[in-house]
Amino acid sequence: MPLDYSAYDQFKISFPAEWVALVETNRPKSLNSYNLKTWEQFGQIFIQMSDDSDIRCIVFGGEGRAFCSGLDIKEMGSFGADDDDMEAARKAIKFRRFITDFQDNIKQPHLCRKPIIAVCHGISFGLALDMISGMDIRIASKDVKFSIKEADIGLAADMGTLQRLPKVVNNLGWIKELAYTARIFGAEEAFTQGLVTHVVEDKAAGMKKALEMAVLISEKSPVAVQGSKETINYAIDHTIEDGLAQIANFNTYAVAGDTIEAAMSMAMKKKPTYEKL
Repeated sequence: MPLDYSAYDQFKISFPAEWVALVETNRPKSLNSYNLKTWEQFGQIFIQMSDDSDIRCIVFGGEGRAFCSGLDIKEMGSFGADDDDMEAARKAIKFRRFITDFQDNIKQPHLCRKPIIAVCHGISFGLALDMISGMDIRIASKDVKFSIKEADIGLAADMGTLQRLPKVVNNLGWIKELAYTARIFGAEEAFTQGLVTHVVEDKAAGMKKALEMAVLISEKSPVAVQGSKETINYAIDHTIEDGLAQIANFNTYAVAGDTIEAAMSMAMKKKPTYEKL
């Protein structure tokens, strides 16, 4: 049985198949905007699931008609309202700490050892792109509306979009256009640029596809899958030679039980059974 996730009241968490977790932001009345409590729970969920040996793949989405509309401006906009009399350096340090704490939570999907499939639908503004750019596979429904929205509220995106999208999408001019204009773009444009790998009719179709993919991933060796995620993420920021050295070191100790189980199962024409990791 997976660990207990009942404390995360900002999210709907279920286990629709063996080894598979489904996490959905559950603030539909606010179009799944994120306040302080939501983003703290977001980070903690992925930290916990990273170490949960009963989970091998995670599907992430949003309840209601939006994936995520960004920050809860009403609540987050009041941050620092009582600091008018604070000395400038102390005020800046306080705000910087707030930003880095937020960043630490939003980057947890990238650090999570388990592969994460994002299913985007409806409004997917600002923070939505920060989150999904750190996830592994992205699916979008035809009604999705993406935007790097921060320019419309007087900010440069600071939670990961501007750092991760250039590593996901091989079109720097396109990313700059989106960051400078905050214009809305849809599923087909996201697919053409490589931001999403699948476009589906609606959210239900996206969830169906994501869960089918998650089950397939979960049937593979968790050593191989988690090793692949670690190796690909490492390769993004290192040379080819560094990456080859990293996977050589990884496979030196990883090639053991699961490799034998896979080979024997193939020979016997049966589905392999892998131990928890």
